[in-house]
Amino acid sequence: MTQTLVDIVEDIRKQGGAIAYASRRGYRIERWTYRGVAEVACQFARELETRKICRGQSVLLWGDNSPEWVAAFLGCILRGVIAIPMDRISSVEFARSVCLQVEPKLGVCARELCAAIPGLPAIVMEDLRTILGTHSGRPYATEGLKRDDTIQIVFTSGTTADPKGVVISHGNVLANLQPLAAEIAKYRRYERAVHPLRFLNLLPLSHVFGQFLGIFVPQLMGATVVFHDSLNPSEIIGAIKRERVSVMIAVPRFLENLKDKVERDLQATGRLRWFQKQFKAAEREHFLKRWWRFRFVHRQFGWKFWAFVSGGAALDAETENFWGRLGYVVIQGYGLTETTSLVTVNHPFKLGKGSIGKVLPGREIKLAPNGEILVRGGNIAAGYYQGKELKPVLEQEGWFRTGDIGELDADGNLYFKGRKKNVIVTPEGMNIYPEDLESALRRLPEVRDCVVFGYRHNGNAEPCAVLLLADRDLDGESIVMRANVSLAEFQRIRRWFVWPENDFPRTSTQKPRIGLIQESVQSRIQGQESSYVPNSTLAQLIMQITGRHISHLSPEANLTKDLNLSSLDRVELLSALEDRLQVDLNESNFSAATTVADIERMLGQHAPARSDYKYPRWAQRFPVALLRILVYYLLSWPATVLMSWPSVRGRENLLHLKGPLLFIVNHVTQVDVGFVLAALPHRFRCRIAVAMLGELLQEMRNPPQEMSLFKRLYERLRYVLVVALFNVFPLPQRTGFRESFAFAGESADRGYSILVFPEGRRTQDGKLSPFQTGIGMLANNLNLPIVPVRIDGLFELKKKGQKISRPGTVKVTIGSVVSFSPGTDPVEIARTLKERMASMSN
Repeated sequence: MTQTLVDIVEDIRKQGGAIAYASRRGYRIERWTYRGVAEVACQFARELETRKICRGQSVLLWGDNSPEWVAAFLGCILRGVIAIPMDRISSVEFARSVCLQVEPKLGVCARELCAAIPGLPAIVMEDLRTILGTHSGRPYATEGLKRDDTIQIVFTSGTTADPKGVVISHGNVLANLQPLAAEIAKYRRYERAVHPLRFLNLLPLSHVFGQFLGIFVPQLMGATVVFHDSLNPSEIIGAIKRERVSVMIAVPRFLENLKDKVERDLQATGRLRWFQKQFKAAEREHFLKRWWRFRFVHRQFGWKFWAFVSGGAALDAETENFWGRLGYVVIQGYGLTETTSLVTVNHPFKLGKGSIGKVLPGREIKLAPNGEILVRGGNIAAGYYQGKELKPVLEQEGWFRTGDIGELDADGNLYFKGRKKNVIVTPEGMNIYPEDLESALRRLPEVRDCVVFGYRHNGNAEPCAVLLLADRDLDGESIVMRANVSLAEFQRIRRWFVWPENDFPRTSTQKPRIGLIQESVQSRIQGQESSYVPNSTLAQLIMQITGRHISHLSPEANLTKDLNLSSLDRVELLSALEDRLQVDLNESNFSAATTVADIERMLGQHAPARSDYKYPRWAQRFPVALLRILVYYLLSWPATVLMSWPSVRGRENLLHLKGPLLFIVNHVTQVDVGFVLAALPHRFRCRIAVAMLGELLQEMRNPPQEMSLFKRLYERLRYVLVVALFNVFPLPQRTGFRESFAFAGESADRGYSILVFPEGRRTQDGKLSPFQTGIGMLANNLNLPIVPVRIDGLFELKKKGQKISRPGTVKVTIGSVVSFSPGTDPVEIARTLKERMASMSN
């Protein structure tokens, strides 16, 4: 039997060139093989050895989910060093407080966090593979580690003054991993039919459950783990389909938001009532019949997607029933950090509906007289670390008190009832579980989210509901009255409060921070000044994006004049709001907003519609890609040469480049692309995606109804030919450029270079127009070598109306490669690129 986790690194290495991780960085997807992860882990262990960081000392891991995070974590295990995983969204004050306790010797941090802890040497997480390149990736010899040695201390709670960490050992992880491995082994022969499984992990690796589903369990099946840097529902659905994801791991709130997204889209297309009838009709149908009935949803997610794994909190029955009836498997588990995540889990093929599973082998559970769940087994953490001291976790006879209330049925299924400390005891001695009341409220479509707590009044407690409404103008009283109809008399809500912001304050796993919410609401009800003053989500994000302090955000504040938001700032703000609130916002309406009040109204409406530009992935597939090459050499290239055989300078700048590259070209006429392609070597010429004015492409694809039928058909044919023969994709000037940039990243991942016209329009006088700041954003997020290409002489032909000229009249200059450091200001990139293009003038 494996005694430590060290052997797992070699098990990972044995998986060889299979893809272990696919991680989105900017607009690109970076893929790591299992062998690559193991090699970097060994390199990191050697780096720790070089720095004389020894067993029992600690390293801070503070960054986004990424293959580098995993490699650093495994490297710590190999070296016997204690990892201190920190939530990416943790405050700097909290991180510093933790560091004062554990005194880490090194930090592996996201680029912008490296300087957050004064005096702590730090490695940029994003550059880890490059930094460690001088070390050998051969297996690292580890000796003397024991099952009860600590691998990490997880700080998930406590004040910033004295945080409390949970000490996790090798044995704790193995106690949960080994029974899972034994069960998975029974089904490996069936898994071959759908290999490789792909997990989309939306849980932070700083949490033990995120580690199990992001590191330990996938390697048992040779699965691929996909990390995504956005919680926007539309983007997640797109990623599931594009990456052919099999299973999504997320917190309950995200499953609820994804359900809302499906229903909002149906409402926007006028099909919600039809869907509700279908949903009701499917109640008692066989799984396969339900799957077929809702095949339009399965088509949206992709045919390989079949299951959700929900963790971090209890999933409400309505959401579980929604996805189950649509033909998806919903797997719930139960555990805490102190139990190394898992205590019970639902078997994917033997689900106990509404339950949080059966107890895993190797541990025991029992219920105390008051219903509290008690756990015993090898998975219980070694202790708490607080005030530089190790404190016990277990009580008498080795039982751990979870603080959760549960029920067990005759089959051994565990049902979660709520947190013991949250139970509200009425003056009549009746127990009210806030989760029951929250469930009743969430069934109402007007309620986006809610929190129920016990409001103390005259020595007694009564339930108080805090509502997060879809529209703050809605009547909270009528909503509460409708919820009360489904509750028993003693459960009914008589005190309620509408939360004034767009979202609750939340933890990294998206749980509402009930303590802050309760303290704020009680202070308001009692007419006192709250120590927690809710900050506007909008104000926070504007300050984060612009770097400017905003003391007060007036609804009348003009986005351009008062807040100085550029068009690029708006793009970033839209993305940030969608991620923070996990909703889809109408990009067209967002672009048209002029004041803070306009945005606030949008946030209340939850407009589902997004830009309807189509991104022609079919143009990059066989046989269209092959047809494009044939047509180019038979028709396009001869036509360009006949018009004016261009003279080309600077082709040597491409000599050692393989691509993909980002070509930026000055915009002169509609035939610019032909001259650029003629100037490029064959290896780039045949694999290049061209950005074209999105609004123009949209008009060709959807010509106005006023046109005659013949003209409309002609325009649509023109659209198909332009897309197929020149591999163009839409780059709108007004709205939709985020999706356009994302498509450029997809194309680059498929090996296509990208060609854009950074001026955004054709020249009117032969001179360079200002470069749009979007080129800076694109350059930052594509992370491709940038090659400026300048066309001269073509404007003069256009001005004269000439169609044909002697060879050499048109000159194409290929500049040297330009690159920028990550995080460079997009405005600075645009300015520098324009200067570089201007200096290439003939």
